[in-house]
Amino acid sequence: MHIANPIYDVVFKFMIEDNRVAKAFLSAIIGEEVLELDFASQERIIRVPSGKGAEVEKAHEGSGKNFTVCRFDFSARIATPDGGYKTVLIELQKAKLASDIMRFRRYVGLHYQNPDNSYGEGDSRKARQIYCIFLLGYDIGFPGSVVVSVDSAIRDVTTGKALSGPNEFTDSLHHRSWIVQTEQLKYHRRTDLEKLLSIFDQENRTRNHHILNVDEDSFPEKYRPIIRRLRMASESEDMQIEMEMEDDYLKELQDKERAIEEKDKTIEEQGKALAEQGKALKEKDEALAEQDETISEQGKALKEKDNALVEQGKALEEKDRAIEELRQQLAALRK
Repeated sequence: MHIANPIYDVVFKFMIEDNRVAKAFLSAIIGEEVLELDFASQERIIRVPSGKGAEVEKAHEGSGKNFTVCRFDFSARIATPDGGYKTVLIELQKAKLASDIMRFRRYVGLHYQNPDNSYGEGDSRKARQIYCIFLLGYDIGFPGSVVVSVDSAIRDVTTGKALSGPNEFTDSLHHRSWIVQTEQLKYHRRTDLEKLLSIFDQENRTRNHHILNVDEDSFPEKYRPIIRRLRMASESEDMQIEMEMEDDYLKELQDKERAIEEKDKTIEEQGKALAEQGKALKEKDEALAEQDETISEQGKALKEKDNALVEQGKALEEKDRAIEELRQQLAALRK
């Protein structure tokens, strides 16, 4: 079966806009059942220059480094083990190129600062717990791991005992994260989640990189709606045009990034050359300083020698005067 390649932001956005598909996709990653799902009102996205289609953010504009990040915020009601539910904010970021971690930090920080990320009324309002999902088109240093879960452990410092159970205070101040390294998908299909995430495996690309060739039967039944949604996208002529425009946009960013890397490399080499020159000048200055010190010492020695000669001259003069006085005295006695 041919499906549209969800590595493209426009395709991923089309896929995730279907509420049923979004619930299934997010539930699979976080390992909890999403009962209800709404796009949060504070969604922050900027469109590609095409004026429509994939929603991306152009990062570090004017500062040299460029990359694309596709962001989605969801308000979700999630089932809890006791039969109830909890309300959380799910932040999903999809990045194609290696990016600045500080930008991810700032975006998470915006959610913590936003008073709208809460529920309840009046004094009983509570902060929503934040879930962060990062779909990365590059590895971050965990070979063999398709999905990495980051969850802060709560322990008694004295006993070292792990403290379990939900806690409003810690849940409000710490967020859980899931990191998907799509580059690792070509190696694994061990779980239902990895089978689902294989929709991002670029090893399945056809000659047309916008299209993947997958076997629908290889996906668990509960994820078939996702595959069908992507098949629908593959049949859209508008979607093909949007993917071509995204290719052009990404190529431009990659070309800029390569140019910047070459410029940075040149600057680094120039910096090293200047550092070597500075080192050589410093060594030369030190050698000159040593020479100056030697000359100064020699000057002092010569001055001391001159002083000694002057003293010797004075002593000889005194001696000569004394001898002359003796001669005069002898001459007087002889008379």
